[in-house]
Amino acid sequence: MDINLARTFLAIVEMRSFQRAAERLHVTQTSVSARVRTLEELLRRKLFVRNKAGAALTRAGEQFLPHATTLVQVWERARHQVAVPDGSQAVLAAGCEISLWDPLLLRWLLWLRQTAAQLAIRTEVGFPHDLLDKVAAGVLDVAIVYAPQQRPGLRVELLIEEKLVMVTTAKRPRVPRPADYVYVDWGPEFAAQHGLAFPELSNAAVKAGLGPLGREYLLAAGGTGYFRLDVVRAHLESGHLRRVPNTPEFLYPAYAVYAVGADPAIVGPALAGLREVSAGGARPLVSGKLT
Repeated sequence: MDINLARTFLAIVEMRSFQRAAERLHVTQTSVSARVRTLEELLRRKLFVRNKAGAALTRAGEQFLPHATTLVQVWERARHQVAVPDGSQAVLAAGCEISLWDPLLLRWLLWLRQTAAQLAIRTEVGFPHDLLDKVAAGVLDVAIVYAPQQRPGLRVELLIEEKLVMVTTAKRPRVPRPADYVYVDWGPEFAAQHGLAFPELSNAAVKAGLGPLGREYLLAAGGTGYFRLDVVRAHLESGHLRRVPNTPEFLYPAYAVYAVGADPAIVGPALAGLREVSAGGARPLVSGKLT
């Protein structure tokens, strides 16, 4: 069976529309319809019911769903494993959400190279929806994301519940004016909670879509903003930053997401490293080693 048939089936299930699935796959709607017909002929069952609301699975479609997921994941794993570099036993493909990579991803990579040297590693940083798509498709073995959506065939494990705290370079810490505020986009949940707590800061002078960028700007130019406590802890201890008293803390959890049928020889060491590194917090790096 052409693996693209299973990919198309899964895209329709996720998007609930032949047209939106075609847009996701960058093909025409006619091609999507043709692939579904071919798949239905192979299975001798009707898989979708189309109506004004979009496309819904039939009973046969629901039964085929976990198998389609497994087909795509197994194919992608096979494609990656045949390209294993000399000296390695397998390839670990991992992704991390943009706002979480610093310093967690670096610490994890160091742990893996020191403790699971049999694994070759391929990493990428991206947006959560894209990363989950790749885990579901078998392109990635593990993804580290914030607030992942539950999906069939995927397991979600809480790694750490970080705190976002308001910090400042000012010698007299207090809630700032919008002109002195650096707003970092930590996601929709943070935006909603922040808007309720600080409606007057909705028009911040500087807005950053990336936490490390906002942090480095704050340290260089001065100001006030919300950042992950473990990441700014060293700056707080050195006195370069100060906590703003009587301001709310916001939870910012990180999760590991992997496929239900993931290879334990690959995902097992990866998860062990994530758990250990996450439990250790943002400890400093010394001479290329974790301290």
